[in-house]
Amino acid sequence: MNIDLTDTTSSQINASLVEARRAAGSPAVGMVLTLVIVTDEGNHYDALKAASEASKEHPSRILVVVRRPGRSPRDRAKARLDAEVRMGSDAGSGEIILLRLHGELASHSYSVVLPLLLPDAPVVVWWPEDAPEHPSDDKLGTLAQRRITDAAATEDPVGALALRGETYAPGDTDLSWTRITPWRSILASSLDQKRTRIKSAVVEGEEYNPSTELLALWLADRLAIPVERRVTEGPGITAVRMDAGDGEICLDRADGQLAELAVPGQPDRHVALHRRTTAELIAEELRRLDPDEAYAAAVRYGVNRLAGAGSSPSAPIPADPAPADSGTGAAEPAAKSAEASESSQASAPAPKKAAAKKPAGKKSGGQGAGS
Repeated sequence: MNIDLTDTTSSQINASLVEARRAAGSPAVGMVLTLVIVTDEGNHYDALKAASEASKEHPSRILVVVRRPGRSPRDRAKARLDAEVRMGSDAGSGEIILLRLHGELASHSYSVVLPLLLPDAPVVVWWPEDAPEHPSDDKLGTLAQRRITDAAATEDPVGALALRGETYAPGDTDLSWTRITPWRSILASSLDQKRTRIKSAVVEGEEYNPSTELLALWLADRLAIPVERRVTEGPGITAVRMDAGDGEICLDRADGQLAELAVPGQPDRHVALHRRTTAELIAEELRRLDPDEAYAAAVRYGVNRLAGAGSSPSAPIPADPAPADSGTGAAEPAAKSAEASESSQASAPAPKKAAAKKPAGKKSGGQGAGS
């Protein structure tokens, strides 16, 4: 069922929702959250399609905010709200409200969205592209318990990742982090199988891929080891190699579908590691609404502390290193290494900037930008 409303208000939209539910014979509301998607006219279709797929697992009211401020001064001076209400088979397992904010109203989306939120239900805000620099300070971001961005969809993915670390607030997350969940799970389980001290690691992936940077940051933070970032042809992340002293633990995925895990003293085996769609990523993010402490530690670690391609890795020494998720790879004793680090830094020339940190062309936020 589709209801088109032109030059309407939030109260009229709510009245249309009630009438549509009664006409469908389901006056009760069985949705668990409100998902607000802030996008533009060119990207709202793909974002809405992904959210509709995710709503099969998480029934929700989806509010799509499309801002159309206008090009001419006359258009910008006007204020009009057009809406499209979708229910039933057209809306998956919830409700979809497509809001087009014209003219001056485009700057007041907070006032339009607030009356349409589900009462006593969590709110999640997702920016598929063009996220604000401070998501937690954005007017719509203040409504949400969870704020989702995507560094892979920006002009400079690695720079956007660094900005996320500087402006992080509890509840922030990024789809670049969600894309590496299978990688983190397999690497942690491989360390559970072989209890050893990890000395260093190398993360290989295509250029301008923020998921590769985040995976390297996570390893450096959790294991307190030097991690080198190497640029490859892709697609996405291609390999992770960890020096275990008596051999190399390697997770290699060359084709973006099937990976090979090699652990010293054990037979090599294949593991499924395909690149997931945006719908799968959003569904995973909606499973938990509490702050992601692992993401916070990784994104705050600092991209500039990684060793890039063509430079020798230097081991960062955290003030209070956390143990690895798998219980291995503890940090080396800090006293002697810190003294040696200071003396070597005084005599060694500054490392060249990593090639992966150059300005990038715009990336797609869909499956092609996955890891």
